[in-house]
Amino acid sequence: MSKLTHFNKQGEAHMVDVGDKPETVRTATAEGIIRMKPQTLAMIQEGDHKKGDVLGVARVAGIMAAKKTAELIPLCHPLPITAVEIRFTVHPQASTIHCQATVSTRAQTGVEMEALTAVEIALLTIYDMCKSADRGMTLTDIRLVSKAGGKSGNWVRGKK
Repeated sequence: MSKLTHFNKQGEAHMVDVGDKPETVRTATAEGIIRMKPQTLAMIQEGDHKKGDVLGVARVAGIMAAKKTAELIPLCHPLPITAVEIRFTVHPQASTIHCQATVSTRAQTGVEMEALTAVEIALLTIYDMCKSADRGMTLTDIRLVSKAGGKSGNWVRGKK
């Protein structure tokens, strides 16, 4: 197991120095699910929500969140995000919406946190817009799917 890099030799939290690392193209993909009542999902799909296009607003929120990750997570580096893609897949039988975010940069550190933050905020936006109809919605299975680039190379969930 590798050591935790966000602590110095004295055990104090610090921001990792990436100044000597080369800039490389890096991408990360994360995913998550929101479960809801079938009526809530139908309202979203039919566009009957009084607040407007729920998935459109959630997509923009996810993109904005990826760009603001360093402001939200204390030891994250601010990164020049080059692309953010948010995809939603509706699963009526399960009464869920699956969110997947892919974030890219050319930088000295990766964008895993940006992809995870994008998913979380996109799903929270769905919750916020629909909570008056369904307070029992559940966000679940938020996780990194893959990352590419950098010194550690590529990683894909489920592959050794």
